Amino acid sequence: MSKPVVLIVDDEPDLLELVSLTLGRMNLETRTAADLTSARQLLATQPFDLCLTDMRLPDGDGLDLVAWIEANCAATPVAVITAHGNVESAVRALKLGAFDFVSKPLDLGALRKLVGSAIRLGTLTDGSATHRGPTLLGSSPSMQQLREMIGRVARSQAPVYIFGESGTGKELVARLIHQSGARADGPFVPVNCGAIPNELMESELFGHKRGSFTGAVADKKGLIQSAEGGTLFLDEVADLPLHMQVKLLRVVQEKTMRPVGESREERVDVRILSATHRNLAELVATGRFREDLFYRINVIELRVPPLRERSGDIPDLANAILERLCRRMKLEPPAISQEAMQALQDYGFPGNVRELENIIERALTLTNSGVITREHVKLRPASVFAIPAAADAEAATATYPGAPPHALGEQLEDMERAAIIKALEQTRYNKTAAAKLLGMTFRALRYRIKKLGIE
Repeated sequence: MSKPVVLIVDDEPDLLELVSLTLGRMNLETRTAADLTSARQLLATQPFDLCLTDMRLPDGDGLDLVAWIEANCAATPVAVITAHGNVESAVRALKLGAFDFVSKPLDLGALRKLVGSAIRLGTLTDGSATHRGPTLLGSSPSMQQLREMIGRVARSQAPVYIFGESGTGKELVARLIHQSGARADGPFVPVNCGAIPNELMESELFGHKRGSFTGAVADKKGLIQSAEGGTLFLDEVADLPLHMQVKLLRVVQEKTMRPVGESREERVDVRILSATHRNLAELVATGRFREDLFYRINVIELRVPPLRERSGDIPDLANAILERLCRRMKLEPPAISQEAMQALQDYGFPGNVRELENIIERALTLTNSGVITREHVKLRPASVFAIPAAADAEAATATYPGAPPHALGEQLEDMERAAIIKALEQTRYNKTAAAKLLGMTFRALRYRIKKLGIE
């Protein structure tokens, strides 16, 4: 098998020699060019597994070469070498389609990691064939477009901002980007920024050294370090407090971080994906989210469509959810009647795919036959449960005090758990008697006990 070939474009002979020697030790062949014209000629005559270009060239700008490669040989990943601190140029390159960037003076370890990721990318096919695990269901135009975008952004290392309503599947999209790209063999570390107390957030994300504060009895690796070589997914990134936004900005820009109590910065090799259901642009306008961080994490933007915009996908989704639930419970999947399916397709789904999962799960526990009917589906009245448009979660909470939309499912589960426990206690944990007291079948009660984690 022939060696991968890398094109290095720079007008500094010393840098060309340094990079060529470094890549040669990685068992890679190199070709060099000192300007844009020579680079284009080489790219037009032979395929390359990677192009590594400086931003300043005698006859033009490295961004021009990035755009030319994207238009003429898009299968070739291109990475740019930027001057130290010139993050604006790096962001522009990523927006044009660059795979990644590395800053001068060159850190050879970081360079080797970048090149290794790019070469691995060449062994992958399109995103739909490389990922493992769950996938996006649906053949609607919006989902086809989303899958195409996932395949494209998976070939880059640029930060991606995923936005959409609660329950649309933003974390699934992030996982597919990770699993379809060059970092698939590395860790995928999801972080719910809204679930970490402010006073613990820095330690959780960045880690800490022993003795750095009361209770720090040992060194602790942070979540960012845990994602080394892989992907860090920051869910509900809008919930990051401002002081943490400053620290995250340095991770994105400089690819460095400093654990609590550490005097020196450490280099980190992570790709950052972020998501939120809130309007980040409005939060920037009101001063609650840093503008510079917004533009750094929003290099590539992906919108996950709500379920009401793709009602034609509901039959595939409903049947897939039903099969998954029955496989877990070792049950024969019942059919979904035509009337029940039509009712699902006519429903607005304010809770999106997550709400569809809850509806199918509840219907499965209610049916005693081999068919889920319209009566088993039990959809919520739109006039009661429709959530009005709100700029963010705080506005929605003000509209429904004490019951924000994303917490409705948790509150219902708590009520159901309490009712089941009470019935079990009244019947001295006789499940048959408890099921009769609750007005459900024994099978349905057994399913709910397992689902709700009742011991």
